[in-house]
Amino acid sequence: MTPPPNHSESIAEALEHMHPELARVREAAMDPVFLVGGAVRDLLLGRGRADIDLVVEGDAEELARSLGAKVTSHERFGTAKLTLNGHEVDIAGARSESYPHPGALPVVEPGADLAADLYRRDFTINAMAIPLRGEPQLVDPYGGQADLAARQLRVLHQQSFVDDPTRAIRAARYAARFGLTVEAETLRLLRETKLDTVSAERRDAELLRLAGERTGPDGFALLAKWGLLNLREGGQVLAQEAGDLLTGEPWVGIAAPDRVRLVAALGPVGREAELAAARPARPSEAVEIARGCDPSELVLARALGAEWLDDYLAEWRNITLEIDGGDLIAAGLEQGPALGRGLETALRMKLDGELQEGREAELAAALEAARSGDGVA
Repeated sequence: MTPPPNHSESIAEALEHMHPELARVREAAMDPVFLVGGAVRDLLLGRGRADIDLVVEGDAEELARSLGAKVTSHERFGTAKLTLNGHEVDIAGARSESYPHPGALPVVEPGADLAADLYRRDFTINAMAIPLRGEPQLVDPYGGQADLAARQLRVLHQQSFVDDPTRAIRAARYAARFGLTVEAETLRLLRETKLDTVSAERRDAELLRLAGERTGPDGFALLAKWGLLNLREGGQVLAQEAGDLLTGEPWVGIAAPDRVRLVAALGPVGREAELAAARPARPSEAVEIARGCDPSELVLARALGAEWLDDYLAEWRNITLEIDGGDLIAAGLEQGPALGRGLETALRMKLDGELQEGREAELAAALEAARSGDGVA
């Protein structure tokens, strides 16, 4: 995990290899422009591509438009978004920020230099830059490269978690993703963070981002260790096992992994314990028990041991009748509760293997059940 040496040739080669589309930015830029943040961090770590964030000491929208791409601008923050060679690129004018009160959205002050722009960021490992014009050497005013080499997460200043408490959740996300140890003073500040000073919407969005990562369960455990939230009983293990389930059949695509890990780690508790405790003797019983459950509840129940849900998902939930109420009416049955009773009985029999294949067998069973009064065929 140790970053490569900081010399212009290796940086230039890595930049060209990972982000060849930035050559267009270099050619178009009239003002100093820099690759910043996570893309620089991951470049030094030799990881895959990260989101591309650029800072220009000038007009972000003007640079974006000069690249000839469709631009989405956000005037409040002085940023523009565009697509280059199929990759999303965010361009921001260099700026500083201030916070009117703890947890508030920042007040943006444009016209800053790069050092001021980097100082407003969360951690040293995300406060590095590479110029796209001139020598592509690492700009690292706050020691981010050394912290990467030491596998250490360090906050940039004392007020960081006061200004934006969601940075504490990001701390857990980065520490878990990269296997970092939190520097002692940063850890002290983390333990003092007040997540309730930020809106529930912003807090929940950051928690969902954490849950979206494979190492999210470890991140939730860190937040609990720091005293910033409470896990449900067994939440870390449940979140890990539930997330793993979604990578294999028949669970792939059943539910969003981030939502599943989030509710597994933190709750609220649903019907998963009830489902896990159930022991259906027949497929029809399994379908009746699982019917109407949220997909997340099904995943969590399976992670808790409800193996019968594999068959429910792979087979039983997809079994349907070839007939419907119209067929029963055409056979002489009147509209009313008997229709539903007949169809339910026929489906139950089909699920449990008590019917021969085909419409005729289904129709006969449904009509007999509908006319029997008590639903027993």
